[in-house]
Amino acid sequence: MPTIRPARLHDLSAITEIYNEAGVGTTASWALEPVTLEDRRAWFMSLTRKDYPVLVLVDADSIVGFASYGPFRPLAGWAPTVEHSVYIREGYRSAGGGRMLLNALIDYARGRGVRTMVGVIDGANDHSVAFHERMGFTQVGRIEEAGLKFGQWHDAVFMARKIDDGPPS
Repeated sequence: MPTIRPARLHDLSAITEIYNEAGVGTTASWALEPVTLEDRRAWFMSLTRKDYPVLVLVDADSIVGFASYGPFRPLAGWAPTVEHSVYIREGYRSAGGGRMLLNALIDYARGRGVRTMVGVIDGANDHSVAFHERMGFTQVGRIEEAGLKFGQWHDAVFMARKIDDGPPS
């Protein structure tokens, strides 16, 4: 049974590999070049030093997925809104790991001042859009031809879910 735990520095090699497989090789991310271990270390440190989560999905002592969230926009007024990412290693997708990771991110966000969680998805990724709908996200916007990858224009679909409905604090 897969488990979820906070990522550690020694997990970054596996996280980098998974990101480059899914993020560069598909339209799950619009990254055009592989990231380095140093890139991932800087990313990890920038999130965790601000108490943003980086979680890993572990199956049989192997990291098979990871998830995180961080600022949606850099201005202070946007602080209650976060943008999440979930990446699963090929061969482990559609097996419930993404659901486990996203639920863990949502649980982590509760009580931490997060009002809204956003996912930005390639418009042609019907599987991810449907997954987010099943997870309680709704489509709140679409930017046509927002990105260019593999020689084609790609739409960006914005999906959001309320985490906390309380009054402003």
